[in-house]
Amino acid sequence: MARISGVDLPKKKRIEYGLTYVYGIGLHASRKILDATGIDYNKRVYELSEDDVAAITKEIRANHIVEGDLRKQVAMDIKALMDLGSYRGLRHRRGLPCRGQKTKTNARTRKGKRKTVGAA
Repeated sequence: MARISGVDLPKKKRIEYGLTYVYGIGLHASRKILDATGIDYNKRVYELSEDDVAAITKEIRANHIVEGDLRKQVAMDIKALMDLGSYRGLRHRRGLPCRGQKTKTNARTRKGKRKTVGAA
């Protein structure tokens, strides 16, 4: 089992798609990492040698921000918006959508369960 950046990759998947299980690595970044390390996209995760795993880990550490560091950076960016008092920061603070979606009928994911007002 390959463990990269604290994430166990699924054994049977191709490495190209297995790397996307790491937070911060999508398909494009995965392919760039594999190109830089010279590993074939079609190789399965269980077929990787220890050297391959080490090369992938080294490439990720050198050129990508992933997992905990990326989550921390995103949280700090949102906190900075809130501290500035920008429109997006206020929407984050109130738990409402930040990207222009309408909220009259949708936005249940951000707003949470309906709170009935004025029902007798």
